[in-house]
Amino acid sequence: MTNVKILIEGYAKEIENGWLASSTTTLVQKDGVNIIVDPGINRKLLLDKLAELNFSPQDIDYVLMTHFHPDHNYLAAIFENAKALDDELIYENDKETKHRGVVPRTDLKIIQTPGHEKFHASLVVPTQEGVYVIAGDVFWWRDNEKQKTDRDSLMQHQDPFVKDKDALTASREKILEIADYIIPGHGKVFKVEK
Repeated sequence: MTNVKILIEGYAKEIENGWLASSTTTLVQKDGVNIIVDPGINRKLLLDKLAELNFSPQDIDYVLMTHFHPDHNYLAAIFENAKALDDELIYENDKETKHRGVVPRTDLKIIQTPGHEKFHASLVVPTQEGVYVIAGDVFWWRDNEKQKTDRDSLMQHQDPFVKDKDALTASREKILEIADYIIPGHGKVFKVEK
């Protein structure tokens, strides 16, 4: 059985001279493997949420970083027993190897979804309720934005930090084809309108 649990709903609020932001952090459990996707940057909140589930950082096997912005990956190192994953590699201490598009010891697919950043990954998680895609910043909203989730709005939603608009469009199309539910980098999980 596969479990998907959102530990922290990502937030992104512009403040004077910067941002108050941390990514959505998701716990995925599959075949006895515990995976954190995007541990974020809010240490106290993350540790509190893990403790509520009777988890400690030592219980996590893998940390998937969708991309390398600190609001998504800053806390990866607190999971001292975990191997880190990105869009193509596994990091175990100072050793890097390729993961071949799956989280080791599972059948969960890691797909490349560039655009917001050149190197960006999303995790595809089939469950009994449907397929979740943990999409990082392929989709994200500021706290004060209305989260419109119809297909046209999703495809046209402006990302002020986009590195490659054409790649982002292709990544959004790919995810919308796969997903029944999308967990965005900042904002609420939503059901994909088919």
